[in-house]
Amino acid sequence: MIGTIIGDIAGSNYEFDNTSDYNFTMFGSESDFTDDTICTIAVADAILNDADYQTSMRRWCRKYPHPKGEYGSYFLNWVMRPDPYPYNSYGNGSAMRVAPVAWLFDTEEQVRIEARKSAEITHNHPEGIKGAVAIAVAIYRMRTAVDKCAEIFETVAKEFYGDDAFDNLPPKGFFDVTCQGCVPLSLYIASKASDFEDAVRLAVAYGGDSDTVGAIVGSLAEARYSVPDDMKRIALSYLTPEMRDVYNKFERKRR
Repeated sequence: MIGTIIGDIAGSNYEFDNTSDYNFTMFGSESDFTDDTICTIAVADAILNDADYQTSMRRWCRKYPHPKGEYGSYFLNWVMRPDPYPYNSYGNGSAMRVAPVAWLFDTEEQVRIEARKSAEITHNHPEGIKGAVAIAVAIYRMRTAVDKCAEIFETVAKEFYGDDAFDNLPPKGFFDVTCQGCVPLSLYIASKASDFEDAVRLAVAYGGDSDTVGAIVGSLAEARYSVPDDMKRIALSYLTPEMRDVYNKFERKRR
């Protein structure tokens, strides 16, 4: 989960002002967590407390109604309305928040089931569900693999998006917020990275929806590489005490 948080914060300054500079400032004075971190914390909190995803998501997002970058309008309407219902979204939000599922369940079958559940409260379009399941499966397979090789991410991309998954990626700087655009792209970037920091830098410097691509790539890279302690420490300093409390409980519980 820390990979998601780091990628989100690192990309937060560049979502609407893209950079192509690989050596961008990762933790600037204007950097902050966005909805990506809030929603990921909400998924983790739901699992840790055996609560339903919808209740946890709405509670956390109502507690933090104005994150950096704000929420999407359809999602915010879902958060605030008295009778929430999924809105057939295939946006990348289902994929960016799913990482805790891949760490807190023991089998791939469980991971697939819970990833679907975490997505369909809002993103019940088949592509929205597929994006969440694909990222969760990729993280699960990588974290449980003896040989943590790039081919794991490549195989997942082909399984979910076809043999040409890496041949039709959004161009650099193109603001694509769909699962079908961002998930193959994130798997591709993660497969090319040489370590955790390299993965986050490649993701943010690619442009487009920088914080969310950073978050998804960070979640994948965490399963393959060790996360530098200084990056963990700095990222956690941006979070509120109650967010850090959920993170600490998650770290004690994760498989």
